[in-house]
Amino acid sequence: MRFLVCLTLAMLSHAAGALDFKKVSHEGKQFTVCHVDLRTDKLHLFLRDNNGQYLKSFANIDQFLALQGQQLIFGMNAGMYHPGLSPVGWFVEGGLELSPVTLENGTGNFFLKPNGVFFVTARGASILESSRAAALKEKVELATQSGPLLVEAGKIHPAFKPQSDSLLFRNGVGVANANTVFFAISEDPVNFYQLATLFRDTLHCPDALFLDGTISSLHAPELNRSDKKIDLGPMIGIVGPIPKAQP
Repeated sequence: MRFLVCLTLAMLSHAAGALDFKKVSHEGKQFTVCHVDLRTDKLHLFLRDNNGQYLKSFANIDQFLALQGQQLIFGMNAGMYHPGLSPVGWFVEGGLELSPVTLENGTGNFFLKPNGVFFVTARGASILESSRAAALKEKVELATQSGPLLVEAGKIHPAFKPQSDSLLFRNGVGVANANTVFFAISEDPVNFYQLATLFRDTLHCPDALFLDGTISSLHAPELNRSDKKIDLGPMIGIVGPIPKAQP
């Protein structure tokens, strides 16, 4: 079975752990933020089903999980992908590397260096600049590569400008500490600098990674929300049991 990872901010109670969503205002922009505590919730990456078919949507993930009596509690797009839906860079699912780290140069947000990787090991979650991934000695349980890095060791990406007029709906992931991860999606068009300072200054994440722009999508049943904008490649989420019907 293939899975992905995601987070929430205010704490919602469910069988899998302590998952929450919160509306956050930052620099006059609105965001939906999720906080995941890895001590109680497990992150999963999703790409293909057991037949090797791309899942493409949160609805398809739910159908896939229903066969095991489970459902998607939280979901978000989780990194950039090729037109055929395969990951552009590093992708590790269930401890298996399905796509290697790429350090190539190119055009577009993914290649706006430094870019980075979000990954989880037995010690918890981390975000690293992509070239540092080769030095990892621990077993990586899941990983996704994207770019650009929003924040690295408390420093905003040098290419970001506070007054940039490149405004889009955007989403990203930040790591406050090994057990505390935040996923955020903007409800207003924002520039990279605004998204980066959300993670650094409001969510207190010294490291944060951009996931994507216009396609940014959130699945949050607690909010009666499941975005369907376009077929998605890598997706990240949290899984819980399907509630039993009340007699």
